[in-house]
Amino acid sequence: MHLNRLFLVSLALFALLVSGCSKQETPESGRAGKREVTVQAVAAEAKGFTVGALMSAHTVYVFFDPQCPHCGHLWQASTPLHKKVKFVWIPVAWINASSLSQGAALLTATNPAALMTEHEASLLAGQGGIAASASVSSEVEQSIKANTKLLNSLGAESVPFIVVKNAVTGQTIAKDGAQTTAALAEMIGVDPS
Repeated sequence: MHLNRLFLVSLALFALLVSGCSKQETPESGRAGKREVTVQAVAAEAKGFTVGALMSAHTVYVFFDPQCPHCGHLWQASTPLHKKVKFVWIPVAWINASSLSQGAALLTATNPAALMTEHEASLLAGQGGIAASASVSSEVEQSIKANTKLLNSLGAESVPFIVVKNAVTGQTIAKDGAQTTAALAEMIGVDPS
């Protein structure tokens, strides 16, 4: 009996590691208005911060909730690729009240890469992430709400939600959940080394 319980707990933890953080269900979060996922739409409508190879021809768009540990794992997996690829991290507010204020702090940071690294290390250590002011400008709040609405319209079920055009095939790929560095590089179509 004890082994069965241990197995079930282990299975549940594994499922959490390979998935993403699901959104809080709201009336507007259904799939009824789902639209086609395109890199062009995300690039035109989302507001995020850019890290990595700013002049790269390859851009990866990542919708994330600052309170999502899976997003933290994806951040860590993406850092070895920052020398080759441009990443645009797009904050959304799905999980709790801290999501909006932390997303605002990251979106307006002078050095978003350093703050994101600090934030994700704190979050993954179980410390809740960076301290952020609850006072968010209406412009930044509207940007994060628009990001969240855009993500919902794409039919995403969880974060992180990645949108990229594969450099080799030219195919647009939309995928949720954390990835390893190798899997992320394959999705982008670049060499992970």
